[in-house]
Order: sequence, then structure tokens, then C-alpha cells
Amino acid sequence: MLLVDGGLYIGTAADLNDSQALTSAAVTHILSVDSADPAPLLPAGGGFHRKWVNVVDEPTSDLLSHMDDCFLFIQEAVEDGGAALVHCQAGRSRSAAMVTAYLMKRHQLSFTEAYHRLQSTKPDVQVNPGFEEQLCLYEDMQCVVDRSSPLYKQYRLTKLTEKYPELQQIPSEVFAADPAHASSSEVSYRCRKCRRTLFRGSSILSHPVGDGASAFSHKKAGNFTGNVQCTSYFIEPVQWMEQALLGVMDGQLLCPKCSCKLGSFSWCGDQCSCGRWVTPAFQLHCSRVDEIQQLSILK
Repeated sequence: MLLVDGGLYIGTAADLNDSQALTSAAVTHILSVDSADPAPLLPAGGGFHRKWVNVVDEPTSDLLSHMDDCFLFIQEAVEDGGAALVHCQAGRSRSAAMVTAYLMKRHQLSFTEAYHRLQSTKPDVQVNPGFEEQLCLYEDMQCVVDRSSPLYKQYRLTKLTEKYPELQQIPSEVFAADPAHASSSEVSYRCRKCRRTLFRGSSILSHPVGDGASAFSHKKAGNFTGNVQCTSYFIEPVQWMEQALLGVMDGQLLCPKCSCKLGSFSWCGDQCSCGRWVTPAFQLHCSRVDEIQQLSILK
């Protein structure tokens, strides 16, 4: 068990058996980032505040969604004058990722800065590549897990894709509300043929522009120009898509009112016209929808 920051220790599951060390360090909070229930290892009558994040040490595991809650748990210990022990089985990857996230948010550090600070205390830490990507995304989101952020929405969809097709159903929270059933001042997009509202601007998941024609070198070069542009909107799934997505890896996206073909979807991903590969891909062609701006009327 090593002191990383004021009131913050990192350790292993074995450290839970050392009641003397826990008492000497004034540990009041224990954060377990492990796939095994830590309860049997805790000293009897310890009176610790406990939090268990049940994850395995695999790149596909989701730690990002827990980072803000874990920060608050550790912060509570520090502000109350106690200390928090963050541990996993070996104290190298899962706990190291969560401690790094805390240091990033607490001291406004980049992932690299926070990770190097941790390594200076515990050189054997080795966060797995998936957790590194999540920590970099946490940095991009200003160390706030904003579930309305396009970055987080894309991350959530990517995690869902990693479980597909084992999923028996798609979680309802993945789908944005159908804008046809609620009014809003937000920019909306309608079917060009029947004018049915399909999605709102907040559902668009932007991506870095790709390399243009060079990204399609595996296809006939004569079919592509040198222009780098996106001719489709890549969006989060919307409620009206749900039936089309269930049980299949890819398919067409049709207007729920007039059945006009709007685009396509693929859980394995698809290539934008700009050359960027997007996974998963729910794309509606710009030529099939119209952007509708809400005008404010001055009285």
C-alpha cells in the first residue's frame, strides 16, 4: 500500500488483510476496482466506507462511466480528514487507472502527466490499452463524464458494439428520444420526401475528417474525386430505428413514415465519404434529409 497523493493510497487485494497498516494510514474509505467481491477480505468490524466497481482487467471493460463517482468517493475521504485505499487484485492496471483519473481531475493534469506522477510512486503500474484510451477520452471531456457529450455517446456505442451480437437486446438508454413526439427549439432534420422529423442536432456524432480519395485505395480510384467531404450524417440511434436494429448486424434505415431509404447502419462500422471509418455506423445521407432551423420571432 503506497501513498500517491494527500489522503490517497494505491494497493492490492492483499492489503485488505493488513488491519494494522489500514489503521496507521487512517484509511476510512476502500474503493475496490476488481471482479471479485472484496467483502471476505476486509477486517471484521472495520467500519470502512466501501465502494466496489465490478470489472475485469480487459481493454473492453468500462471504467470511464465510473470515474466521476469514484472521484467523489475518494474526495469524500480526503475532505473528511481520512484516507482512501484504491485497490484491484495486483494494484497495477484497474486501480492504477482509477487513481490516474483522480489525479487528472483533482490537479487538472493531462493523462500523461497524471500517469507519470503515479509511476514515480509505483513504477510497476501498467494500465491496459483500453483503459489508456478511456483516460485520454476523460481528458478530452475535461474530466467530466458528460453523458450528453457526442464523445461519450460514441464511446458508449463502441462499448455496445464490443458485446454484439451476444446482446439479447439493446439498452433503451442508447436510443435518443424520437423528436417527432416532442417539440424543441433545437435544430432538427427531416425526411426530404415526407417532412417527418428524424433527429436533432445533438444526436450528430461528428468525426475527424478522413484522408479523402487515398482512404479508398482498395477500390477503383476512378470512382472517387480528390474532394474530402462528408456526404452523410453519422448519428446516435433514435427510437424509431429500434426495430430495424434488433438481431441483425447491418441493414437499411428507412423513414418511419414514408419508408424512403435514408441511409444504412452497421454495428461493424462503415466508411464515410471523407475516408474516415466510423464504428458503429448509423448514417443518413445528407441528400435525403433537410436541416430545419428554428426561427425566433421578435415581438
